[in-house]
Amino acid sequence: MNSIEQTVMTFPAKPEYVGVVRLVVSGIANRMGYTYDEIEDIKIAVSEACGNAVQHAYEDQEGEVKLTCGVHADRLEMTIEDSGKTFADDVKRQAAPVEETAEIESLHEGGLGLFLIEALMDDVSINKDNGVKVTMTKLLNRDEVDQSASKISTTPSQ
Repeated sequence: MNSIEQTVMTFPAKPEYVGVVRLVVSGIANRMGYTYDEIEDIKIAVSEACGNAVQHAYEDQEGEVKLTCGVHADRLEMTIEDSGKTFADDVKRQAAPVEETAEIESLHEGGLGLFLIEALMDDVSINKDNGVKVTMTKLLNRDEVDQSASKISTTPSQ
């Protein structure tokens, strides 16, 4: 990760702790200067990743989930990892957007969390070697105009 600062939090794999994790990443993102909408995107993605770990990793057993936030000058990297059960490779394929012509009977429940995470974050990687490790990156100021820009052209470039 090679971050400037790193925050690590381990919590029980229970639904009541997902809100605490949302508060932690929200505070870090706010301090870094993300916009309100970007912070909301971060909170949703982290909630989905934590929710997946809480719901699927340990089934009815006790377990822990680990959040690592790496603060960089230009991005926030968040990793959610568990050491529980992994998921099938076709889950991501099933999470693709639904086609308008699909029959209602062919639709399935779940699987949209990973699709949502990928839609909200700038980079997402999933490692399933020992449990599940989801690493999400949100870039900071990626749409900002370069401060050293000396002029703005009003003619289209060719």
